[in-house]
Amino acid sequence: MSEYNGEIRKMMIILSKATLENVYAAFVLANGARMEGIEAEIFFTFFGLEAIHKKKLEHLHIATVGNPAMHMPTMLGGLPGMESLATMMMKKEMEKIDMPDVHEFLDIMVASGVKLWACKLAMDMFHYEKEDMYDDIGGIITVGDFYKQGSGIGTHMLFI
Repeated sequence: MSEYNGEIRKMMIILSKATLENVYAAFVLANGARMEGIEAEIFFTFFGLEAIHKKKLEHLHIATVGNPAMHMPTMLGGLPGMESLATMMMKKEMEKIDMPDVHEFLDIMVASGVKLWACKLAMDMFHYEKEDMYDDIGGIITVGDFYKQGSGIGTHMLFI
């Protein structure tokens, strides 16, 4: 085995919120890792589970309240219809650059070798079953299991 030179060998991404911008950030980073030959795994916990929930994954929204990148007053972001409008605008821009929708992106990642895991604690807390989730998740695991999978030289963990 060669001496470790500091390169990233595995990305362990924890997704805790299923806002459209967070989901795509995690997906782009995981997919990009695979394209560079780096192993990648995503652990979906708490509200991040919505990104792999069959009935919710195509209905994710942009966060307009409390999102400083929106460059609008919080009160304006909370007006009825603003979240839907921002989400619609973002999806149109993503279509222009051929960004896949959430389900297609999940398919692409799984085909490239990204491992997807649902958090057991969050699954229990929200009363979700494995059948509720995207079909190709690797399983439902504990945070301890996720940490064990992340052990080793060259592993980086990222919380989104």
